[in-house]
Amino acid sequence: MTSQAASSIFAKAPSPGFTDAVHDAQSVFRAAMNALAQPGTIHQLSELALTPPAPLSASATALVLTLCDYDTPLWLDPDLAANETVRSYIRFHTAAPFAKSAAEATFALASNSENLPAIAGFAAGTPEYPDRSTTIILMVDDMVSGSGVTLKGPGIKNQNLFSAHPLQASFWQQMQANSTLYPLGVDVIFAGNNQLAGLPRSTKITGTEA
Repeated sequence: MTSQAASSIFAKAPSPGFTDAVHDAQSVFRAAMNALAQPGTIHQLSELALTPPAPLSASATALVLTLCDYDTPLWLDPDLAANETVRSYIRFHTAAPFAKSAAEATFALASNSENLPAIAGFAAGTPEYPDRSTTIILMVDDMVSGSGVTLKGPGIKNQNLFSAHPLQASFWQQMQANSTLYPLGVDVIFAGNNQLAGLPRSTKITGTEA
């Protein structure tokens, strides 16, 4: 193989994933589970040397690399689905098949809330198998504990206040409706700037944000 051909192949290869796949994935998994177990609390990720293609954030990418594999259909929002560099990166590092519809997805990745279809369109599980539902990974710019909507339920001592931005005005109303389906419904993991926060289906939400 000529040096020119080799350079061409490497130029087309997706950018690297985790530096230490086992250790990094374990760390991200713990953070994600803690976030879902303690709704409305913000969990810092360890610094990860990830350089995913735009517009993927490092935290959202870390979740995808940790949670997705060949057996978990992944739904991408329209902008991400149209980005072949993003698709190639995810395909190379996870082998996850891409779901053709939101209802078929084990996981969903949205670059912003405007690209989310109706929450009710994702898989909510069944009475026999409530775990056969979608977990949505939603990229946000920032998250704040101590202000915003009021969260109550399992994993919360009294109540937690939480906000994330940007979110469409209808997001919280849709998640309020989602919580009424419990034990069915979807779970959401917010992926911020090297931070995670969880909103499981069991969480009751009061108040809304503009």
